[in-house]
Amino acid sequence: MAKIGVEAGLTDVQQALQEMGHEVVQLHQESDAQGCDCCVITGQDQNVMGIANTVTQGSVIQASGLTANEICEQVGSRVQG
Repeated sequence: MAKIGVEAGLTDVQQALQEMGHEVVQLHQESDAQGCDCCVITGQDQNVMGIANTVTQGSVIQASGLTANEICEQVGSRVQG
C-alpha cells in the first residue's frame, strides 16, 4: 500500500488509513513528508509566512471540513493511479 503522511491531531484519520493497510507516518516537520505518496494536513498553519516549498511529489489533502471517511476516499483515489 501507499505511504501516507498525516499531520498531528488527525488521529482518527491516521487510524482509518492504517486499517486500510497504508503505511502512516506523522508529519512533525516538512522533511517528514519526503517519500510520501500522499499527505493529509489540517490546514491550520498552511503557508502562514507566504512561502511555499515543495517537499513531496505526492498529493496533499486538506482535512478541514472533511470526515475521516471522506479523507480516506480521497487518499484511495489519489494513490491508485
